[in-house]
Amino acid sequence: MADQQYFYGTGRRKTSVARVRLYPGNGAIVVNGKPMAEVLPREILRLEATEPLRKLGKESDFSAQVVCSGGGQSGWAGAIRMGIARALVAADPAVKPTLKRGTNSLTRDSRMKERKKAGLKRARKAPQFTKR
Repeated sequence: MADQQYFYGTGRRKTSVARVRLYPGNGAIVVNGKPMAEVLPREILRLEATEPLRKLGKESDFSAQVVCSGGGQSGWAGAIRMGIARALVAADPAVKPTLKRGTNSLTRDSRMKERKKAGLKRARKAPQFTKR
């Protein structure tokens, strides 16, 4: 499998990073050596991760090997989505306008967890105020 032609894309979301290799294949997606259904048990996350393939109607044309690190399931799903979209553009630059339309799969979602501030319990939650 190492000598087989593949298309590469990197995706990031929150603190997650997904490195995606897209092979011509039967639609199997393997994440960190396990089937995607095992790594992302929620259906909504699996739908989010495979959204670029579904948008182009190529779910059964490509297989993917994904290595994810950092973050959790939601971040992984967003990172995989972006990685798959970038790998599809590497495979065929003509699909770029289609992937940008609607929910833009090619642009990084910049939303991150807000840092905790001094004197507060969390990023914005203040200690309970007592008047007397």
